[in-house]
Amino acid sequence: MNGGKGTAGAGKVRRGAWQKLPLLVWLVVVWGALWQDFSPGNLLFGLIIAWGVSRTLYLPPVELSGRFNVLRALWFGLWFLKEVAVASCQVFHWAVVKGPRIRNAVVAVPLRSRSDLIMTGVGHVLSLIPGSLVVEVDRGTSTLYVHAMNAPTPESVEQVRRGIRDIEARLIRIMGSRAELAALAVEGGDHDADRR
Repeated sequence: MNGGKGTAGAGKVRRGAWQKLPLLVWLVVVWGALWQDFSPGNLLFGLIIAWGVSRTLYLPPVELSGRFNVLRALWFGLWFLKEVAVASCQVFHWAVVKGPRIRNAVVAVPLRSRSDLIMTGVGHVLSLIPGSLVVEVDRGTSTLYVHAMNAPTPESVEQVRRGIRDIEARLIRIMGSRAELAALAVEGGDHDADRR
């Protein structure tokens, strides 16, 4: 009886270690980026610090869907670069032509996904595209509150909301769960999304 408990406990420890692996990898990458040094010694030191942080502080596990579409990720990277370039020109135009007369808005955007990873991804993409910034996140309802430039009318606010949900849909197609993909296919008529 004791042996069974020990085996179950070991399995739980192994699953916990695997669940923390993406977090540890991410913390090590952030460590290298902060120091602008990706030498083996610096990364090893970052791994030691990441392991210490994950053992002493409570960090929620990063739940992965088990799928990642490389082609969609590459396409997303190109789309993202285009969006950054276009938004930079728009913000420059608004600053020069409209100046202080521009009307901004804080828009609440409920997301489809309950995944912390997808929600974080959407938030980071938004914050990196000029003209938008996530000001608050309601994790309980998966709602992002986004400060958007040049949104003076209800129609422009709805356009901002559609754009944010489009970013979420793109990320779901890259790394969302099969259930999220299926829901997206039903919502948008993307009949082959669940096969990707």
